[in-house]
Amino acid sequence: MDLEVGQKAQREMTVTKEMVQSYAEITGDYNPLHFDEEFTSNTRFDGLICQGGITTGLLHAMVAMDMPGPGTVFLSQNWSFPKPVYIGDTIMAEATVTSASNRRSIAKLDISIKNQSGDEVLKGEATVFQA
Repeated sequence: MDLEVGQKAQREMTVTKEMVQSYAEITGDYNPLHFDEEFTSNTRFDGLICQGGITTGLLHAMVAMDMPGPGTVFLSQNWSFPKPVYIGDTIMAEATVTSASNRRSIAKLDISIKNQSGDEVLKGEATVFQA
């Protein structure tokens, strides 16, 4: 691991109906918030939203593939979802290194995900380890 405080990584994706369906098939999460427009019209969401695991999956890809990179796993995560991610949203994840122990291969990251309008849909922090 060769990270410096302040180093950043970004990753973006657009959430599709197919992703939501595939995630449900893998996990069993068929919450009507993801599939039933009539149901969501009677909620504060007023539209189909994706499962939180799809949103956080973008973070898993970012730390495993971009920064720190291959062989990296999460040791801990602490985040919240201030706004929902709707099917069709494009989301951009950004991680910033807040501390790094290259000798121990451990880093702490501040994490934010925003939608195409710049609204924060996830915020928090994580600790990662690179094998």
